[in-house]
Amino acid sequence: MEKLFEEIEKYQKLSPECKRELSALVVPKFIAKNDFFLRQGAVPDTYAFITKGLFSYYHSADNGDDVIKKFFGENSFMASTSALLQQQPSHFSICALEDSEILIYPNKEFRQLMEKYHELTLFQLKYLEINWVIAKENLEISLKYETAKQRYSTFKMEYHTIEPRLKQHQIASYLGITPTQLSRIRRDLEKS
Repeated sequence: MEKLFEEIEKYQKLSPECKRELSALVVPKFIAKNDFFLRQGAVPDTYAFITKGLFSYYHSADNGDDVIKKFFGENSFMASTSALLQQQPSHFSICALEDSEILIYPNKEFRQLMEKYHELTLFQLKYLEINWVIAKENLEISLKYETAKQRYSTFKMEYHTIEPRLKQHQIASYLGITPTQLSRIRRDLEKS
């Protein structure tokens, strides 16, 4: 729980009362490698905080391709946010890439706490602004105007702590390129 509160308080300080009530909602859960926190098409009802492990957040296209939108590592909050907020089937799956330990808390009760504790609402707002609105805008610009080599360089900076734990095809899927293209980019960067 300490790590969860440390991460929340990077965005907003919480009162002891709020922490106590939020703690009562949180349940630890183990998810084995290749198991799902959420499957595409399911309606989510919980948020999660990763204490150990690594997850991919991806969409499976009709042609069978998996398009990775994001990776979640330790000390990350994880959800199919849009589906959770709208209570609709998710367009994304969230799958464990390693044996993982998470803390889950239910959306409905969390939203009730946000109504009771203004500081929890501020946390949620600040978190979503930084990690979903701003980050999404930067990613959209990157996909339209940067070369694959530039996107890979940005990826290396953003995900430097988890890149060694990822497979080449996972990184390529995130970048929107083929594994062969990624191999060429890596070779070119090693030469320069």
